[in-house]
Amino acid sequence: MSTVIERDGVEVSIGELREERHASAFQSKWASRRYWLFLSAFILGGLLCALGLLLYNNPVPIDSPSFVPVVERRIVAIVTMLIAALCQSLATVAFHSVTNNRIITPSLLGFDALYSTIQTSMVFFFGAGALIGFSGTSAFLTQVGLMVTMSLLLYGWLLSGKYANLQLMLLIGIIIGTGLNSVSSFMRRMLAPSEFDILQARLFGSVTNADVAYFPIVIPIVVIAGTLLFLFSNRLNIVALGKDVATTFGVNHRRSVIYTLVLISLLMSVSTALIGPLTFFGFLVATLSYQVASTYDHKYVFPMAFALGFFVLTSAYFFMYHIFQTPSVVSVIIELFGGLIFLAVILRKRSL
Repeated sequence: MSTVIERDGVEVSIGELREERHASAFQSKWASRRYWLFLSAFILGGLLCALGLLLYNNPVPIDSPSFVPVVERRIVAIVTMLIAALCQSLATVAFHSVTNNRIITPSLLGFDALYSTIQTSMVFFFGAGALIGFSGTSAFLTQVGLMVTMSLLLYGWLLSGKYANLQLMLLIGIIIGTGLNSVSSFMRRMLAPSEFDILQARLFGSVTNADVAYFPIVIPIVVIAGTLLFLFSNRLNIVALGKDVATTFGVNHRRSVIYTLVLISLLMSVSTALIGPLTFFGFLVATLSYQVASTYDHKYVFPMAFALGFFVLTSAYFFMYHIFQTPSVVSVIIELFGGLIFLAVILRKRSL
């Protein structure tokens, strides 16, 4: 005679519970089905919104010779959204794992502050014309190189010594970012109104800031870094358990953390230099992904975060462009929702 117990208001036999027990990244078969349903929905929603951005409300008739060039320009925006979603989502999830903290973001390392300082310095010292002329592959590689160099110096100094401390590295990153923000804010106050308007357009993250000439450089870097981070998922699962547990399992915790942070710096540097700063977008996507994925396995969290990030970007741009006719506030709306979720998480946890 089989014993029957009640679970979630439903009577379940012990035999059925034993059948559900299996080595998996999910707690139950229902959790696994729920994951794939959400992932499929986000992928489908992202593709539909992307198709809407390409074809909906196109001012040029489909049989016109100008139709293809218009679609090509819109494809550039879609590819930019794919790159931004991949960089921000994977970098934030990995950063949460190596720091063992789901509240902080990779922006704490100073990427946004350095980008803002570079752009502001160009206008302050050389004028608005220099900022407009500061484009092309060389300018892009200069910004990425400065961001990666700063992060590598930070890791090499604070994580390779005898008394390596990840919390100290984050604290130094916050101090550097605050200092750079103060300097750039002072320089912006000294600018003429016309120069300030030109600069302000660069300091908000937007897909319109991207240049198709950057894609031959950006896409290989993002694909390689994203693939390496995904292949590192099993090791990252152990690193996320903490230094002591990782060491017990034979994992070199410090080397794994530095390796992950280097990949994070590449992804964040490319994303910031390509479209501008997006402080809370990665946090928004990562936090929602944890809720719907229902697993700690990075092999499943990474794809969910990427699909959700692409859906958020494409849907936000579609509705703001074609429904509300306010494309300039897309990044502001995304950052607003990300900031609200950030505050909600802090208030719920009551700690950092």
